[in-house]
Amino acid sequence: MRAALELIAEKGPAGFTFADAARWAGVSAAAPYRHYRDREELLSDVARRGFEEFEQRLVRAWDEGRPNAPAAFQRAGKAYLAFAREEPAFYSAMFEAGIPLDATPELRAAGDRAFATIRTACEKLIEILPAQNRPPALMMALHIWSMSHGIASLFARGEASQRKLPMSAEDLLEAETLIYLKGLGLGTQA
Repeated sequence: MRAALELIAEKGPAGFTFADAARWAGVSAAAPYRHYRDREELLSDVARRGFEEFEQRLVRAWDEGRPNAPAAFQRAGKAYLAFAREEPAFYSAMFEAGIPLDATPELRAAGDRAFATIRTACEKLIEILPAQNRPPALMMALHIWSMSHGIASLFARGEASQRKLPMSAEDLLEAETLIYLKGLGLGTQA
């Protein structure tokens, strides 16, 4: 696992073979087969563990919406960007390795739990929106996830973080989220 994470960080998720991972770990070429069927199963396990860590960070940041949903929502967004920046190998395995979420039931469940945290945060925000402006929670969660993921991919990871911005990636996400929520009628409460 550690060898795969290091190789992903250095070469990207497609830049190494199963044998490379064995060599990097200092074990025989046959050793990984005791734990994984093939390279895809190894990457799937890396992605699963990444989603589990990602979920933990989002849950901690969300903190059940305390002290209020808008403030907790902003913290969760910052946690999203921090994870992408601090765990680029996990992030890459999760979103760039081409491993389908349905590769294993465990990977699907881990991905679903991480997304459920975002959806839960959106459900709490929806509760404070004017009734006529309440979007479906799933739609809002997908919008917020897309914004967060886009900013993480464009500005908060690796060489992308070197792109010149007039503000930090966190400030950009906060501004984008505030504009989105204002469009839904949240106003200055956010």
